[in-house]
Formats: sequence, structure tokens, C-alpha cells
Amino acid sequence: MYEQYQGLIFDMDGTILDTEPTHRKAWGEVLKHYGMRYEPEALIGLNGSPTWRIAQFIIEMNHADLDPYLLAQEKTDAVRAMLLDTVRPLPLIDVVKEWYGRRPLAVGTGSEAAIAEALLAHLNLRQYFDAVVAADHVQNHKPAPDTFLLCAERIGVAPQHCVVFEDADFGLQAARAAGMDAVDVRLL
Repeated sequence: MYEQYQGLIFDMDGTILDTEPTHRKAWGEVLKHYGMRYEPEALIGLNGSPTWRIAQFIIEMNHADLDPYLLAQEKTDAVRAMLLDTVRPLPLIDVVKEWYGRRPLAVGTGSEAAIAEALLAHLNLRQYFDAVVAADHVQNHKPAPDTFLLCAERIGVAPQHCVVFEDADFGLQAARAAGMDAVDVRLL
């Protein structure tokens, strides 16, 4: 089905790994300390964004005066403590396994590199990917194309010969901006 592509790039959270419930739980625990709250539905449009950008949105929504980078770090620490016990692969991991060794594969994620690498290693999935590009590897995050362009560069495939698998609007916009085809996994 994807024979026409020379490289396959996968978003991580919500695409190949079921991390969303853990992220929501971590946000809830961290925000409780500050007497803040959030509606998970309000954050759907920010899927694929770096954690500090989501923190900034939550801070503004709560009219709080906090540093979004510090709040994001607290949330990242909470996630790190929970993820290894709770995250499972999603069915799309079968596509990864099917194309492993046949095409270069990459992960392009809005998560921090330490979390992405730890999760993939813990689930014995890291070996399937030739490259992992995370939020801390690029300056401009999704919907900018930088994450996926760096993935293509690291796997040695021209962007127009790559396909991106995504579950978020920002990620789909980023793939198109990179000149890549995109598969909206929400429709699979």
C-alpha cells in the first residue's frame, strides 16, 4: 500500500503509542497543585505541539502567572514517572513492523527526546526506527514542517518521497508544509 514511498515517518503520541490518557492524567495532577484546571477537549487542537506551548495555553486559560517552561517541565516529570507503566502500542505499529527493513522509518514527535527515546526503548520499538526527531531537536514545531523535514534528512530521503502518519491537525499541516503526503490515522 505504501510501496511508492521511499521513507515512512510516524508521529508518536496517539499515532503509534497510546500516550494520551497518561498525558491527561499528568496534566490533571500537576495543575491540581496550582488550583488550575483544563478541559482535555480544549487541547485537542494543540495535539502535536510541544509541552511548553500547551502549558502556555493552560496558563492563559486559567489567567495564571506561571512560567510555561517550568510548568511544562513539571508535567514532563509527571509523565515520565507514569508512562513506562501505562503506555501501550496502537495498532498502527503493525505498519511499522511490516515496513521495517524495507524502507527507512522515522518518528517525528512533539514530545521531548528523553521521553520519546525512553518509551520506544521500554516497549522494544526503538530498533525499528532509523531516526527519532523530537520537540527539542527543532526550533519551529508543528504545524511548521521542521520536524518532518529533519526526519527526512536523517533517514536520507527527499521530502517528496516520504509519507507521514499523523493523528493531529497540526501534524497533518506540518507534513503538507514539508511537501510530504500524509495519512490521517484517525480515518483508518
